[in-house]
Amino acid sequence: MTLQLSSELVWLELKKQLFAVLGVVTAKGEARTVGIVYAVQDQKLYIASRKETWKVRHISQNPHISLTVPIHKRIPFLPWIKIPAATITFSGKAAVLDTDQVGKEVKQSLLRGMETDAEMLATMCIIEVTPIGNFITYGVGIPLMTMRHPDQARGRAPVGAH
Repeated sequence: MTLQLSSELVWLELKKQLFAVLGVVTAKGEARTVGIVYAVQDQKLYIASRKETWKVRHISQNPHISLTVPIHKRIPFLPWIKIPAATITFSGKAAVLDTDQVGKEVKQSLLRGMETDAEMLATMCIIEVTPIGNFITYGVGIPLMTMRHPDQARGRAPVGAH
């Protein structure tokens, strides 16, 4: 049984997080993943990167990506007990944008107070990710103890209207 979640619940959880694993495909068809920090605005995710990174090069050649957001779980007062992370996973399309193609709010959210100057911004770009289809979740919107039952912990939600 797959739990039917609302888009709003998943987007709210995405906004609370900041780390994800981005999956891309190289020109040779090889899968690659990289940890990234992101910001959410208007049902899109934004990632800051230097223009010469391999993730930017691969996305420029193939915009189809996957993204998995781990959501760490723990038992209050018992932090030494290891609990698997909940996750939100989706497929999407990515676009590489110049920094002047996104609003000031997106840049501020991504750079999280870092001082920037024109020289630094000239080396940067922004990756805009548009989710497609459905979010696939595990452990989202359920009590911690329910995560012990995979059939009850799996969920799905439409990404919502864009």
